[in-house]
Amino acid sequence: MTESTTQAESVLDQYLGFWNAGAEEEQRRLAAAVFTQGVEYRAQIGVLSGAPALMDFRKQFAARMGTVALRPRRKPDVHHDRARLQWEILTGDGAGTSFATGTDVLQFDEDGRISAVTVFLDRAPEGFDAAAHD
Repeated sequence: MTESTTQAESVLDQYLGFWNAGAEEEQRRLAAAVFTQGVEYRAQIGVLSGAPALMDFRKQFAARMGTVALRPRRKPDVHHDRARLQWEILTGDGAGTSFATGTDVLQFDEDGRISAVTVFLDRAPEGFDAAAHD
C-alpha cells in the first residue's frame, strides 16, 4: 500500500465521520480537514459548492429523517487521485433501517483533500423521483 493510498483512506474515514457527526463543531472541524474550500458535490438532488453547503444539506436531511448514519458497504477503492466509496444510509436508532445505497466517486487535490464528489444512487429511497431533481 502506498503512502498516498494510506492518506486517502484516512481522509475517507474522516469523510464518513463528517456525514455522521452529530455536533456542528465536529462537522466543521472534519470539513476543514477533509474538503478543499470550493469542494463540489454533485448528486441527483443538485450541485452543492463548499463545505458550508454540505453541512447545511446534512443538517436538513437529519432534521427531516431523524437519526441517520452513513456506513461503508465495503472497503473503498483508491487509485491515483480518485476513490470509490460504496455506502448505505441507515435511519433510526440501533441497527437502523436501510434508507438508500449509493456510490460516491471522490477526487483528491494535490494535498490529499477532497475537491469533488459525484454521487450515484445504487438503490434510491422509496418514492424517490429522479426526474423531480433534473
